[in-house]
Order: sequence, then structure tokens, then C-alpha cells
Amino acid sequence: MKPDLKGNPFYLNDSQIKWVYDTLKSLSEDEKIGQLFCPISYSSDENYLRYNLLNYHVGGLLFKTSPSKEVRGALEFMQNNSRVPLLCAANLEFGSTGYLEDGTMFGQQMAIGATGESKHAYRMGYVSCREAAAVGCNFAFAPVSDPDLNWRNPIVNVRSYGSDPEKVLDMCRAYKRGADENRVAISVKHFPGDGVDEVDQHLLVSVNSLSVEEWEQIYAIIYRGLIADGAMSFMVGHIDQPEWRHKINPELPEGTVPATLSKELMDGLLREHLGFNGLIITDATPMVGYNCAMKRADAVPTTIAAGADMFLFNKSLPEDFDYMKDGIRRGILTWDRVDEAVTRILAMKAALGLNEKRMPDASLMDTIGCEQHHIWARELADNAITLVKDTEGNLPLSCKKTRRLLVEVLGGCASEEGIATYMCDKLRAEGFEVTLYQPEDFSTYQFGVKPFTDSFDAVLYLGNVENASNKTTNRINWFTFWGHGNNVPWFVHEVPTVFVSLANPYHLVDVPMIKTYINCYSNNRETLDALTEKLMGRDCFKGISPVDPFCAKEYLRY
Repeated sequence: MKPDLKGNPFYLNDSQIKWVYDTLKSLSEDEKIGQLFCPISYSSDENYLRYNLLNYHVGGLLFKTSPSKEVRGALEFMQNNSRVPLLCAANLEFGSTGYLEDGTMFGQQMAIGATGESKHAYRMGYVSCREAAAVGCNFAFAPVSDPDLNWRNPIVNVRSYGSDPEKVLDMCRAYKRGADENRVAISVKHFPGDGVDEVDQHLLVSVNSLSVEEWEQIYAIIYRGLIADGAMSFMVGHIDQPEWRHKINPELPEGTVPATLSKELMDGLLREHLGFNGLIITDATPMVGYNCAMKRADAVPTTIAAGADMFLFNKSLPEDFDYMKDGIRRGILTWDRVDEAVTRILAMKAALGLNEKRMPDASLMDTIGCEQHHIWARELADNAITLVKDTEGNLPLSCKKTRRLLVEVLGGCASEEGIATYMCDKLRAEGFEVTLYQPEDFSTYQFGVKPFTDSFDAVLYLGNVENASNKTTNRINWFTFWGHGNNVPWFVHEVPTVFVSLANPYHLVDVPMIKTYINCYSNNRETLDALTEKLMGRDCFKGISPVDPFCAKEYLRY
């Protein structure tokens, strides 16, 4: 389908269109093929950048999470030494810290959903993209537009704004406004819709099993709205939508096919049915959900032939480059289709003004991690934290009533140690005598109740089970001994027990015996500070859950 460069979402003027077609005409065959690739860069070494990336004429790149000065230096080198300006991408779902080590962690999307206020989504887009743009980023792999429809799904979870498609659309639109103000293109993800099943496309092909009618009432509402708003890119996942595939082509055989290899889903559903004219980029192609579908030598050219314009990440860039060329020789992919894809890539670059200015002014670096961004993050945290239930009246906590406090941090994530230290210090400052749970120290309390109650007056759990790629679940795993509970909450009738989730909002299903339960959705310091104020009773809980924290299980309410 030939792109309309004057229409939505590019809106190019005549001089920009001339640049697109003049540039396309000037490219060699290898340069055209290189434009299709957006690899990840693991080093800022100039020799690495020159020989591992620039030699392949790449159309874009994502730089690994690093200090902001290192990222800017690498992108500056790439832009100064690339014949065609680059799309410089970043994962900007929850702030710039998915890209810049010294950036602002604003908060997870579900925290914004819990506030019910789209101003926080706008601020997220503004803060994330402002800080990323300062180092040269012009392409946000955000926002996540998937509604969270299945509490068992291990990958969407707090990355979603919630389960209501209209609210998800409202928040995504607000994020886009913040991104637009910083001349950063968003990428709507993950088409044709994650969050329906309970698996992770990093590990296998995920399946959106909704009927055509159900899909129209949920995902199409979000996609149509963002297309109308001028979203410049869609990220297509390794996710099947079998009902739509077979509606478009009833002759297809049974079996799962990721959208990244489906002409029916990319050309038929996204382009023709929904009317999307912008750039289609795949999700990361090293994922198993992509590689298990067919031989990679066939899959690489098939992806572009089926409708994708840009190919995200590589198992091996030299290998994938050769696979693309060989796919043309074998007739899997045509040069006409390559030209169409490269035209859209160049059009997006022109729409972002990269043909005139490739890097922002260095003075913008001062915005990274600035105080205003942290003020907004604190306001989000204060409005997001949700008291799901307190049926036993264990709140507020009081050092006069329950001075000896056992704190248990669950999750095993990289951030766990910092969270434990920070929260224990805050609680000690409140007057509590705090003990941090360590599995090896608790054999004393294994077989008796009195040794436990003689030592502790209350227990505070901090669940930090973050959703992450390549995990089949984000449930709680307990430390046990001979089948007896060690850190399992066996003691809920012995001492007041409070559970706070800093991530997964569905932990009640694992701790139904705990009658005081709080969802925070995020684990940055602004959230921990706001949580402390609410635990102490100095501030009220303001958040309203944007998903069902009771997982449709009525008994969890009591």
C-alpha cells in the first residue's frame, strides 16, 4: 500500500516530500536494506558504533540504558556519521530510567490509571520524552496501549493503564500530547493486543483469542483513537489474532502465526481495516515468539513482505542483513516493497524534522532528573496508592501499639535491596524497632508461636514482584522449610499483618488471609515516601483501582 506522505500521520510539505524521494533515489541497495533495521547498541565505543552499526547503514537504533552523557555522546557520533538521519528509540513507559540511569522514574502506567486523571499521563509523556530527547532520542516505544484483561498475564500487568479501553485511550492520548511537545514520535504497542492470555511473547507466540466483535469493542477503540490522533508508529507484537486472520483470509490453515509474520494482520487489519498510514515496526525479533514460527532466514524477509517497515533488534545484525538480501534473491521480498517501507521510514524522519536538525541543543541536558519532574512524580504517587481493603482495622500503624515490626520484602528483583534499606530507615525514623526478614535467621520461629509473638508486634510485607520479560508468572514464591511456613503469613491471627504491593496489583490471590492490603503499582522513592505518610495515617488513600484486584474471586474481599 503506497504511503500518503501529505496525510495523517506524516503531514509532510512539498520540500519534505522532495527530501524523502530524493534520499530514497540516492540510496544503494545495501543502504535501503540497512534502513529497515533498528538494532540495539551495547557500547559507546566509536569503533563499535562505526563497524558494527554504521557499516550496515542502519535506519535507527536503541542504545542500552546508560548515563545520559554516554548516551548523548554515542547518538551524537551516530548522527554525525550516518548519511541518513537515524530514528533513535527508547523504552519510555514509566519515565526515562528505562533509558537514562540518571533520569526520572515517574511511575508505572497503572499508577496513572489509579488516579483517574489524564494530566498524569500527559506529564509522564512530557517528562519521559523531554529527558530522552535531551540526549537525542526521537522515538518512544510507548505508551503501552494494551488493556489489562487477564490477572494471570505476566507481562502487561502494571504496564497497562487499566482494564477499561476508553480510559486506556484517554491516557494514551494524553501521553502522546506530552511526547509531541518534545518532538518525539510514539509507538502504539503491542498490536494486535496483548493482555488477553496468560503467556509472554518473549517465550512463545501469545494469542489474542477474542472474537472479531469483542476485539472491535476493546482494542479497535484504542487503535482507531490513536490513529485519528496522528500516532506515527505501531509496534506489532509476536501475538496472533486468529479470528481476524481467518476473517480476512478464510483459506488459511489452523495454527498460530505471530502478527509480525502475518500479512492479514499487518496489511489487512492494521492498514486496510483500521486505516493506518504510518510506520509499522516489529517488537524485538530475538524473542522466541518470533523465532519459533519459522526459520529465521525465511522470517526476516517475510516480516517486511507481510507489511512491517522496520525490523527491531537482531540475533546477529550481519546475519539478518544477509537474510534480507537473500530473501530478495529468492523472491520472498520485492524491491518495490522495500522502497515502500523505506519511504515510510524516511517520511517519519522528515516529519520529526531530522532532515534539518539531527540532535537537540546540549542545554536540554539540564532537564534530566530536574526537580519539577520529581515534584510531578510525587503528586502521582500521592494520588495513585490504593487501599484495597482493611477489614481488620490494622491501619494506621503506630509505634506505640506495635513497636517491634518485622518487615519482609518479597520479589528477588534487583531493586529489592534498595527498597528494603530505604523503607526500614524510614520506619525506624518513625520510632519502630525494625527487623528485616532474612531466611537464614528464622529457624527459631519455625515450630512455635510464642517465640514469634515474643519478638514481633506486627508484620509488614512489601511485595516487589515486578513483571519482566522471560517470566512465566509474577506470583509470590515463599521460603519454606519441611513444608512449614517460614515467611508465609501463617501468623495473621497472632499479630497485625499488612501487605503492600509495589508492583503486581493481584497479590491478594496469594495472600487471602491478610486482611489489610494496599496497591502502590510503582516502587520509586516518591511512592515509598507517599506510602509511609499513608501507613502512619497522616495522609488518606486516594487511588481507585483501574483493574479488579480481587481477580473476580468474591472471597478475597473479606
